[in-house]
Amino acid sequence: MLAALAHPLARALGGLGVAALIVSGAYTYGKSVGRHGAAIEALERSVELLRKRNVIDETVSASDAAALCLDFGLSDEDERECLRRLETPVSQP
Repeated sequence: MLAALAHPLARALGGLGVAALIVSGAYTYGKSVGRHGAAIEALERSVELLRKRNVIDETVSASDAAALCLDFGLSDEDERECLRRLETPVSQP
């Protein structure tokens, strides 16, 4: 048994086996770190989008309906129609 370990070919194969284990471990660790980094980036992006949406929601909630019609960027005719619809009372059935 010990005589087999002294053979240069056995040492080379053993070295290759250890090297393969080290490389595969490093590769797996790198993929894990990459996935973790990608998950963090996605979470940060989601939080940023939610913050922007909340700012927009607050702006819309604070605006009156006429100001919103004017801010839509509608044509003159569509803007007048939007304002006209705001002025007419809504009938409740």
